[in-house]
Amino acid sequence: MSEDYSKALVEDFLKNSISTVKVLVDKLTVFKEKTRGRQVTLFRYVNGKKVNVQFGGNQFFLRGSVEYTNPQLTVEEVQGIIGTRLLEAAANYFDRVGLHEPDGNDVAQLCELVKKPPEGYIVPFLLNTDDVEPDRYSMNPLKQSIVTSGQSAFPAAYVKTDNLKVDEAYAKKYDGTLISKGETELITSCLKASNGSYLDFVDSVKYHQLEQLSRFFGMNLSLYALRMPLSTLKVEGKDGVLHYIIGESHRDYEAINEAYTCMGRSMTKRTTLLTVPHSKKGYGSKRAARGKIHFEENKLLDVAVKYKTTQLYPNAIDEEDVAVAHCDDSFTVAGEKLSEYSFEETPSSPQFFLYSMGSPEDAAVWHGVGAFASSQLLQSYSSARHACSEGRLVKNLSAKYGVSTDVPLQFNLAPEGMWSHPIHRNIDASIGSVEDLPDLVRRGMKLEYLSAFK
Repeated sequence: MSEDYSKALVEDFLKNSISTVKVLVDKLTVFKEKTRGRQVTLFRYVNGKKVNVQFGGNQFFLRGSVEYTNPQLTVEEVQGIIGTRLLEAAANYFDRVGLHEPDGNDVAQLCELVKKPPEGYIVPFLLNTDDVEPDRYSMNPLKQSIVTSGQSAFPAAYVKTDNLKVDEAYAKKYDGTLISKGETELITSCLKASNGSYLDFVDSVKYHQLEQLSRFFGMNLSLYALRMPLSTLKVEGKDGVLHYIIGESHRDYEAINEAYTCMGRSMTKRTTLLTVPHSKKGYGSKRAARGKIHFEENKLLDVAVKYKTTQLYPNAIDEEDVAVAHCDDSFTVAGEKLSEYSFEETPSSPQFFLYSMGSPEDAAVWHGVGAFASSQLLQSYSSARHACSEGRLVKNLSAKYGVSTDVPLQFNLAPEGMWSHPIHRNIDASIGSVEDLPDLVRRGMKLEYLSAFK
């Protein structure tokens, strides 16, 4: 049966999303004329073990994403992974054979291609953002123990699994909507083998589920992944690209003003921190942090930081069930600690529009921009790259690190085609809570090109 599901998805994708394939293939023609020397290291899980793979920088990287805010795969995440895989496979195929109106032979060829691991000029990967709270959207079955262990305002990268366990009240309340019995058993099993690392634990759960889903959908969904920004900052050293981006964006008043302009914000109050310094108590929640940037004439004098207990977000099933980041701390960071940045000395979480410039992505697949995702985030993301290419924000980024400052192609799971739970209609449903997976297949795969964010 799985072949039928992959065929149905391939056919629907070619029918409804062929325009995205054409945009990507056209871009490859221009892209191949450029040379970049940057090495890119990605990972994936094979038979439960994490394996690193290195790529030359001359390939085209297509970015999808999953969250560390919940160990179980959601319906939204699964659709994003499948959409990324279909776009990669179709663009690699038509780049090789030439663009033309798809026929039955193309469908058969693509069905064979998606069964195998991705191979070709375009490399699909998942950007796993590790600076988020472990229960940002009130949909983590470990939520009670995350709070009682004092880690609710920690970045996911800092969370330890030693005292975490499935919250039975959560599992019972959301059984069939946000979680399933099979998933709670898998989570419990992976917790025991996690060796303390929350990131390893979440990835092991999701890759296990991706292996199961690969068999059902008849396509290999175990894509490569990259953890950013904290895992990258931790290993790259003071001369690394993310350190450089943070330092340059804090070098003086003009640089910070330029970053604020990219975000569409005014410098009047200066309360938005470009990178959020972590508390010595481990707190790093961007939402729970309050800040104030102080200058001495043109020089960045210091940044005042205060962490206070803050509501995060509810899940889609119970709007009264709001996640909370519990924290209380305040401190000041000297300006030179940011302008001459060292993560080891001053751990912090940079804003996405800054650190995403260190991602190797040449194109990205977003989830429901216009309905479920913020178009403002894309605007700041695009503006920052334009500012860097013109030398207004982070200077010499391309020459120094081989990082492209071109705005990546932006693709989007079309809001009207977003998958959701067949009964409850929530996109944050766990994939295991969906008993009728063929219902998702019947909805097809609608990707669109966001031409406004060039």
